[in-house]
Amino acid sequence: MGLLRYLAVRAALIIPSILILYTIAFIVLRVLPGNPVLAVLGTKNIPEEKLRQLEEELGLNKPLWLQYVEYLWRVLHGDFGTSLVVEGRSIAADLRERLPATVELAVAGLLVSLALGLATGVAAGVRRGSRLDAAMRLYGSLTYTLFIPWLGLLLQLVFSIWLGLLPVSGRITPGRAPETITGLYVVDSILTRDWGALRDALAHLALPALTLGIVLSGPYTRLVRSSLSAVLDSRFILAYRARGVRETRILRHALRNALIPVVTYAGLQFALLLGGAVLTETTFDWPGIGTYLVEKIQYRDYPAIQAVVIVFAGLVGLVSLVVDLVYALVDPRIRY
Repeated sequence: MGLLRYLAVRAALIIPSILILYTIAFIVLRVLPGNPVLAVLGTKNIPEEKLRQLEEELGLNKPLWLQYVEYLWRVLHGDFGTSLVVEGRSIAADLRERLPATVELAVAGLLVSLALGLATGVAAGVRRGSRLDAAMRLYGSLTYTLFIPWLGLLLQLVFSIWLGLLPVSGRITPGRAPETITGLYVVDSILTRDWGALRDALAHLALPALTLGIVLSGPYTRLVRSSLSAVLDSRFILAYRARGVRETRILRHALRNALIPVVTYAGLQFALLLGGAVLTETTFDWPGIGTYLVEKIQYRDYPAIQAVVIVFAGLVGLVSLVVDLVYALVDPRIRY
């Protein structure tokens, strides 16, 4: 009951977080110079009367407070509005189509970053003071400073152009998509046992996930090394060794204790994954929320940009709840 009560409170706190981010996005979009109607039309040569007519049709002539309240009221009823660019196009439909691609890329990038970060961090923590430790720490510092588009283009050049092993861009070969169940091609391929589609989806996912995973693995390397070093120097590890416990078993217990701050950081990094996915999706022409957001920013599509901000805020809040649940599994000392 304590855990359920805690999760209920945390879930309720997601609402003000979404409101704050929505308010900031609303204000920034209106403060920026330029007219969204002219941005959509791509020209300034339009009669003043026609411009006012279009603004009235789109509701942009209303007071700002009224635009704010009306859009928020529609969102509370599950309606994200329609696009300013494509007349009548439902933004909710666009998000349902694009969101699975971003989630798939973010999860794959997280798994790659965790695998690289844990491997390099454990290697450095176990061999402290050695050349391997110095090399892993250097890896952790360098990878986090890499620019995602530069690394993505480099991997495309090596694995796609020179070696011809992986696709350059896209999410899957046209006409090869599996039957849609969840929208996640890897998951849908497994559920429908379409192994050809699975291989194709993984091939397209490999380079974007590797790019995102390498850049985000650096902090894990340094965090795991620092946390593992502290645990290995603790008294209960000394007691284990005094009793003759094998080093492999000691390392397993030490690693479980060292993972607690890693779980915390993994939850916080999900927001970075979504931000990094924008750059990665643009580099690899990945049809996700990132490329959708860039396109809508170019056209000053107010409703679409606001909808993306709200969805991102909700996802980050949901992941924070999952992290709280994982806490109780990793550390039995934690009680709610």
